[in-house]
Amino acid sequence: MDDFYNFVNYVEMVDEYFDEFDVERIPKRYIRNIEDPFEKYNDNTFLKRYRFPKLIVMDQLLNLLGINYANNRGLPIPPILQLLTTLRFYATANFQTVCGDLRGIDQSTVSRIIKRVSHEIASRFRDHVKFPQTEAEWSVIRQQFFEIAGMPGVGGCIDCTHIKIQNPGGINGEVFRNRKGWFSLNVQLVCGPLMEIHNLVVRWPGSYHDSFIFNASHACAVYSNNNHNLILLGDNGYACKPYIFTPLLNPVTNAEKNYNKAHIKTRNIVERVFGVWKRKFPCLRRGLANSPNTIISIIVACAVLYNISLKLRLPDFAVEDETVEEVNNFLNDENREIIGAAARRAYIIRHFT
Repeated sequence: MDDFYNFVNYVEMVDEYFDEFDVERIPKRYIRNIEDPFEKYNDNTFLKRYRFPKLIVMDQLLNLLGINYANNRGLPIPPILQLLTTLRFYATANFQTVCGDLRGIDQSTVSRIIKRVSHEIASRFRDHVKFPQTEAEWSVIRQQFFEIAGMPGVGGCIDCTHIKIQNPGGINGEVFRNRKGWFSLNVQLVCGPLMEIHNLVVRWPGSYHDSFIFNASHACAVYSNNNHNLILLGDNGYACKPYIFTPLLNPVTNAEKNYNKAHIKTRNIVERVFGVWKRKFPCLRRGLANSPNTIISIIVACAVLYNISLKLRLPDFAVEDETVEEVNNFLNDENREIIGAAARRAYIIRHFT
């Protein structure tokens, strides 16, 4: 006990010495703070590596995170560096070890950062990815679609894309193997005329059909109630219904050919969205090896960031259209298929004859 009290007295004496002579104490410097990306990179280089300008990262994206530390205990990684580490992963699809080496962070820490930040950004999904809410907003959407190729009443374009993932294993692992033979999530997207994402479904394995995913989605309810007289454009992977029009497989008349041309030109919007989205965030194109829940958060977070980027009119980095593939019609309801074909035929006669 005497040694303890002597040590306490010594500490107090040192403190009195510093106070008496007004000696400035040098703050502790941590190895982790040796590099600041905001100072290291110029504006163009920063934008290329993180997909967003410095000002947007600081003023908007950082506000999406709910990560705050009251003190520096345990040397926590600052929220801004966690955000930049995650954005670098999205933008490069590098191994987590590589992303960690850039910041001097262990791979396991990078994995936790990506999981945490992706979840925080994905939690803002409903604020940034949503359908128009009023008739006036839908009216603008219909007009903008009409200006593309002269198709009246169009309220959205729909398609699915496969995001490659690692084999999740377990008894249900093979459910994720798609028709091309690799493991994936089949992600449904509904987009607007300005290439904005209105709806996203990320929960179905790669073996599930596009039409099945649509029938079980919120988008089906939005367009099937027909309160706003909307038409959804899809490819031949969807059944033709009164509210979802597909292209004709064998057009004969001039009206049918004109309809097909207008349909292809208008629905090409969704193919372009997939290309730009995956080009902006290559992790979606090259594949994800994270845990299943984290993969879902990453895909949703990339959709949120895509819409933010589109709203701010940031560079697309390139447009890389996906190859459009023809698939057989998926007939899950014969009566509705007949009604849908009749509605499509009447639409062609009314607007393309």
